[in-house]
Amino acid sequence: MSLRQLLATILGICLLPILFSACNATSPVPTGTVAVVEITSTTVSTSEPTVTPVPPTATPVPLAAVVNGEGIRLDEYQAELAQFQASTTITGTKLATDTNTVVLNELVDQTLLAQAAAEDGYSVDDTLLQSRISALESQLGGAQALKDWQSAHGYTEDTFTLALKRSIGAAWMRDHIATAVPETADEVHVQQILLPTKAQADEVYASLQTGKDFQQAASKYDPLTNGDLGWFPRGYLNDPTIEDTAFSLQPGQYSQVIQTVVGYHILYLLERDPQHPLQPDARRVLQVTSVQDWLSERRKQSDIQILLP
Repeated sequence: MSLRQLLATILGICLLPILFSACNATSPVPTGTVAVVEITSTTVSTSEPTVTPVPPTATPVPLAAVVNGEGIRLDEYQAELAQFQASTTITGTKLATDTNTVVLNELVDQTLLAQAAAEDGYSVDDTLLQSRISALESQLGGAQALKDWQSAHGYTEDTFTLALKRSIGAAWMRDHIATAVPETADEVHVQQILLPTKAQADEVYASLQTGKDFQQAASKYDPLTNGDLGWFPRGYLNDPTIEDTAFSLQPGQYSQVIQTVVGYHILYLLERDPQHPLQPDARRVLQVTSVQDWLSERRKQSDIQILLP
């Protein structure tokens, strides 16, 4: 079970099935401060001068990427990669061609979302963070069980805390974007005649041209539903050709023959409503698209440096 799955399962979070899962928000880890020491007096000594050793330079933490100046640690990336590979092996899911890219892109997206959450004033203080950790410990069976889980999944205490904070912030921002999608939209109610060959479709279209009733033709080829596609907004269908055609019609009009991968369609617009209530599945699709569009635009505006070979 990955960190994202663990958070979603343990904390009972209801999240969109895109990109990742977590809970509430975070803020960037505070940067360190430099203490300035002022010399207030000078002491003269006749003894041999003491040589003050120069403190060693701290070894930089290896990074996998830098997003707007914020680093994604290499060990965190490696832990996420191991989780991803293990989960796909267990579930039998076919691995992506480049799992490294998939995992790194997800971490970059998380970082972008978490940064935006911080910009919006949402942050995770120590109390909130500890409450999440306590909930994880309680579900897993204690503090040691959580430590064992971290170790088994390649996390150190530091990388786990960073990943948890980022996931919380990213989930909050993602849900913030998703909930902004309105509950109504410009929608069309469409009926279709779907045929397997162009010759059949052309024959039906010709009959419609001579005045044959569309409803009768639709019921002939689909007696169960009469070809009723129901209501849908822009951005809901997988095929933009069908969608564009439907929105170009006036109520009572039918389209020309449209070819798609599933066959040949003739559409009929039953009605259109500029403020029709969205069905839950349609709103969910629009929410997913909204987050994806947000991330695409955010990436264009960001400085993203990939440091992996």
